[in-house]
Amino acid sequence: MSISAKHLKANKVKYITKLEQVPQLSSTERENLQKVNDKFVFRSNEYYNSLIDWEDPKDPIRRIVIPEVQELDDWGQLDASNEERYTPVKGLEHKYSSTALLLVNEVCAAYCRFCFRKRLFMDDNDEVTKDVSEGIQYIREHREISNVLLTGGDPLIMSTSKLAPIIEKIRQIDHVQIIRIGTKIPAFNPFRIIEDPSLLETIQKYSTDEKKIYIMAHFNHPRELTPEAIKGLNLLMRAGAVVVNQTPLIQGVNDDPDVLSKLFNKLSYIGVPPYYVFLCRPTLGNEPYAIPVEKGYQIFENARKKCSGLAKRARLVMSHETGKVEVLAVTRDRIFMKYLRAAHPENGTRFIEFPRNPDAFWLDDYTDPSHLGDEEHPYDNAACGGNGSLPANGN
Repeated sequence: MSISAKHLKANKVKYITKLEQVPQLSSTERENLQKVNDKFVFRSNEYYNSLIDWEDPKDPIRRIVIPEVQELDDWGQLDASNEERYTPVKGLEHKYSSTALLLVNEVCAAYCRFCFRKRLFMDDNDEVTKDVSEGIQYIREHREISNVLLTGGDPLIMSTSKLAPIIEKIRQIDHVQIIRIGTKIPAFNPFRIIEDPSLLETIQKYSTDEKKIYIMAHFNHPRELTPEAIKGLNLLMRAGAVVVNQTPLIQGVNDDPDVLSKLFNKLSYIGVPPYYVFLCRPTLGNEPYAIPVEKGYQIFENARKKCSGLAKRARLVMSHETGKVEVLAVTRDRIFMKYLRAAHPENGTRFIEFPRNPDAFWLDDYTDPSHLGDEEHPYDNAACGGNGSLPANGN
């Protein structure tokens, strides 16, 4: 059960940055998990920890924020999608022509254990800059950019007095139509929204009739949709934001069709469309949370069977180095995918097909990784049943 609104209004949400601040963990657990914490930093808060059933060692909310010893297994790499490759100026990524990502900070209300950007939270990382002026100038000079995603870290962990000027400067750029805010604050700490009318005023001011602000929420499990979280979502929508939800498919959290369908359905009741379901990137430390591609597809489709049309709008995707790849279908011996967004226009909406591989966690597991060096047509030899190249438009 979540902490009451009355309690938090008086005392605010306390952030937790040390395992010693989690009394529900035994001394042995804390000692074992400290080794993980030394490598991948831990952060949570009292509201979110109150959602955990501490009597259940496999509690899904616990798995989202409490470290697991298996994170120390040697699996994956820190920048699994090679985001650095698409960083023209510090703090800004420009991978798809119409969309730019502006990394506005390196802090979240809590740290998901399966985060694909955990490198940003390490002491020696310098990818994020507190001065975003260079990034904003880049956006101003590139008229093809119509969408700007504020991310990090979590933009809504910032005070509104720091966030609002960034939004204002971006809104002043005529060719930017959509401002997106990628955030898990509605799940991690909805009181950040409920108790700050200035945030809602900022959204109301800059989410205009023709140029909207989108809130890209991150609810991973239906138990995160508490009354407080639902109130926060509705306040954002009433202020004029368009709210959608995306989640990775996470082992031990939502890798059950009943759980995933409940999440999709409940979001649709609130009026928050499910947008993307991501297959976990092969990021260092993320093996205990990752789901094989084909198993993930079966979970995803079985969940969608239990949903109305409004609740089944999500797409199952991989954010690969070469683009955003949707998993379309699996037959007895083949798997079919398609690029939704591509870093290189040659890939466009390219359709790709591979022999099935139940052990595959990522696109690279279906093909020779050396193809990554071929920027023109990285997967031609594997495409269309192995018959060679496809036309550039994917038709």
